[in-house]
Amino acid sequence: MTDFFKHLIHEFELPLGNPVLIFSLILFIILLSPILLKRLNIPGIIGLIIAGVVIGPHGFNILAKNSAVDLFSTIGLLYIMFIAGLELDMNEFKSNRKKSLLFGFFTFIIPLGIGFPVCFYLLGYDFNASFLTASMFATHTLVAYPIVSKLGVSKNQAVAITVGGTILTDTAVLIILAVIMGNSKGNLNSEFWIRLSVSLAIFSAIMFLIIPRIAKWFFRKLESEKHSHYIFVLAVVFFAAFLAEIAGVEAIIGAFVAGLALNKLIPHSSALMNRIEFIGNSLFIPFFLISVGMLVDVSVILSGPMALIVAGTLTVVALFGKWFAALFTQLIFKYSTAQRQLIFGLSSAHAAATLAVILVGYKAEILDENILNGTIILILITCIVASFATEKAAKKIVIESEDDTEGLAKLNGIHNEHILLPIANVSSIEKLLEFAIFIKEKKSANPVSILSVVSNNKEAEINILKARNKLEEFVRQASASETKVNIITTIDHNPASGIARISREIMADIIVLGWPQRSGFIDKFFDEKMDTILSNTDKTTFICHLEQPLVLHKRIVIAAPPLTEHENGFDLWLNKIAILAQELTIPIVLYCNEATEKAVEKTFKKFKLTASIKVNPFTDWEDFLVFSRHIHADDLFVLVSARKGATSYMGVLENLPTKLEKHFTANSRFVIYPQQYTDNFSSEKYDDFSAEPLNKGIEAVQKIGKGIGSFFKNKDNE
Repeated sequence: MTDFFKHLIHEFELPLGNPVLIFSLILFIILLSPILLKRLNIPGIIGLIIAGVVIGPHGFNILAKNSAVDLFSTIGLLYIMFIAGLELDMNEFKSNRKKSLLFGFFTFIIPLGIGFPVCFYLLGYDFNASFLTASMFATHTLVAYPIVSKLGVSKNQAVAITVGGTILTDTAVLIILAVIMGNSKGNLNSEFWIRLSVSLAIFSAIMFLIIPRIAKWFFRKLESEKHSHYIFVLAVVFFAAFLAEIAGVEAIIGAFVAGLALNKLIPHSSALMNRIEFIGNSLFIPFFLISVGMLVDVSVILSGPMALIVAGTLTVVALFGKWFAALFTQLIFKYSTAQRQLIFGLSSAHAAATLAVILVGYKAEILDENILNGTIILILITCIVASFATEKAAKKIVIESEDDTEGLAKLNGIHNEHILLPIANVSSIEKLLEFAIFIKEKKSANPVSILSVVSNNKEAEINILKARNKLEEFVRQASASETKVNIITTIDHNPASGIARISREIMADIIVLGWPQRSGFIDKFFDEKMDTILSNTDKTTFICHLEQPLVLHKRIVIAAPPLTEHENGFDLWLNKIAILAQELTIPIVLYCNEATEKAVEKTFKKFKLTASIKVNPFTDWEDFLVFSRHIHADDLFVLVSARKGATSYMGVLENLPTKLEKHFTANSRFVIYPQQYTDNFSSEKYDDFSAEPLNKGIEAVQKIGKGIGSFFKNKDNE
């Protein structure tokens, strides 16, 4: 028994040495500190940093800063930078790259301009020490980024330019570090500059030209191996970090660039993105924040007045430099006060790059112990200020955006949006479900409903059970991206009438159908089943054929007929295509007439859509195959059609799906039937009336007009 107690006491000797106990302690801290401090209205990030101070070697010495802690903290740091690159809205970043460059300039030059005179003249350090310390003020770590991500404002323009500015200023500072190190060793010559430039060029070529091609090939070949996708992504992140170090810059730059390189291939609503964020926010990032706290030595404040003066001066200069950079950015781009606070909050935290700069300078004996200790205090204070400022500003932006969109959301019913996904062929469901998840309104409480219609015969009950078992797997697929999925199995005499009935029962807004299979050469492309669904429902209907995974497409090409803007479902389908383009980070190319172009611009402005769109004029619907010149193999081709009797209906639309199947075989293709305007009174009173003869008459007159026009043109030419 004595041996048992001795063994037990040995296990709890400080610092803890048992890896199982250490990991258990870390997990309890990650679990409990945000929960306990939330009641005191303190951000969880601060709780993790304070916990690190308490358990660290300078606190109660419960945990030593060993190689295991360093490994996990490095993973967490790289994870923060990777997620920042991955979540960056590339369309928003491209459209605001000049703003990012200007903010990057401000957040670099202002802290540097304030910091150098303070260190050189006030604190009395030499040129190398002053310049290196001043450059440290220019860096910032996105410690508060998880707050922005959690509150759902990561797509805000202020976030886009701050993240863009981060990589610019940190890259510049880390290059300065390399230059000062070279200068201190007397190696600052032409060979140094050539080596740095060439290595960075090779690194960029590998990351932006080779890695995306390998990733596309991997995702295509192993489409069903979902766990392999996550391992592949992690491998790319750490390989990129290693390549960055080889190139002469810090590993954090490599992780961020890996996020940018894979940005287009990992949509924000995908299951893979959910896994990346979940594991990072649950384990690796909190571990990094705890390790930052473990660096802080509160006793340095008591080591003498000089340490206190240096720490106070560094902290004040760092915060004021970032605040002025945010202020100038707000004034020039006319941002709101909340956006200025958000920019300041995100850019004011000093941790990763700051530590990298100061530790390297300290080890090279360029900086003294007072700068090192002062910097650690600066890290704690700036992380606390950044967390409070970011959370307060992000909440303001959320409230403002909710006020702007609440009325619009109610008007369009997006909070109650319901997507129906009828399944005839189980092999095509995975891609269709992924499409439905991407376009689904995230605030809608309704699930994506997967429907299977079983024939009404003696084996109906057995077939219902079989259908349910097959569809259960896809419920798990959707749950990986935190999307609710509901399975509906129903009995009907034919699938078309079952789909029409269920769509009315659940009040679906959108029906997503698979591309019909042709069973014989005498069958019409849209056979009786499809006609029944379209004629018996007024829902916006997407008929989809996906030749390859959605993430591998490079453009969405839309052909929209005249008067399509007058259909009731115009705003809805345009919204969904724009959301899809934003998820995939690809541009939209729209072919339409001038009136439709104006309506599209109005809708983009009304709904604040950020997708990149280019409009080309198109009116010759009789010669539709001219599109074959403009469509590439990796384009998603969308034809906007119309039901018979609709405002935008033309006879030529009837045969276009057949032409799509015949001439665009290698392409992914959608046909959209927008919801029509309906009038209950007129539909009841004039059930026997059809606009089809009128439409045919109009088309006949148009053809005669074209013929007469061409006749007179020929006469004139003669």
